[in-house]
Amino acid sequence: MDKLRALQFFVRLADLGSFTRVAEQTNVTKSMISKEISKLEESLGARLLHRSTRNIELTHVGQGYLQRARAILAQLDDADSFVQDLQQHAKGKLKINAPMALGLTDLSVVFADFMEAYPDIHLDIHLGDENTDLVEQGFDLGFRASSRPFDSQYVGRPLTRFEYRICAAPSYIERHTAITKAADLSQHNCFVYSYFQGKNLWPIGEGVTIEGKLRANSTIFMMEAIKRGQGIGFIPEFVCREAIDKGEVVEILAGETKPNLTLYALYPARRYVPPALTHCIQFLEKWFER
Repeated sequence: MDKLRALQFFVRLADLGSFTRVAEQTNVTKSMISKEISKLEESLGARLLHRSTRNIELTHVGQGYLQRARAILAQLDDADSFVQDLQQHAKGKLKINAPMALGLTDLSVVFADFMEAYPDIHLDIHLGDENTDLVEQGFDLGFRASSRPFDSQYVGRPLTRFEYRICAAPSYIERHTAITKAADLSQHNCFVYSYFQGKNLWPIGEGVTIEGKLRANSTIFMMEAIKRGQGIGFIPEFVCREAIDKGEVVEILAGETKPNLTLYALYPARRYVPPALTHCIQFLEKWFER
């Protein structure tokens, strides 16, 4: 027995006083309605209605049951309205994991705009470059920038692409031998990003093995040493863009083939995605399109 359906029939029957009228409104046969009410009475072990050929009267038990059935259906309608309201007016909290450099550059601007557009969504943002299990750590959304396809247990939405730049300060270039091809980098002080998938093999042209005096887990930290003329970096454009625009560093080997970084928004696979998360991803997609 579908008890919720039986409750709805029972309340309608009490309001309309006729199996025929209930059948007309619900597009269900009178016999089906009668069977549902009988099953409901059987499950309760009590009679709710006195039936006659002319009218229907509630028993004393039926009157008390009607009052409570109305309350249950009203609460259900309220729950449905709550979900529909959330779908239209996003509220709630999102716990987000993002790479450090992206979080301190482009994503900081993105989420400042997002908070202005959705003031009722609260953000809990954690920045870090470690490989984090989003589900285990309770994250609703994560960001990953990768130049290679990767297996994931999450739903991945590509948002945008970034290029890599080989960067050095003008002062470094002046003091060292010229760099005209990728192989020349093996003779220079090239910094290593700790979490780079290729480690000390830079994917430039056919690939070049590099060595350097600095290894760091932050490309933003590395940029400060690069700007001071201490070495060369293989840096995502969102980290070095401003320094290039200001002339603090210059791009080397701009014509060489280099991979792109694809930025993905990742979230755990769910049958029902929270409205706040849906609005957030849609906002991100439109933001990066612009």
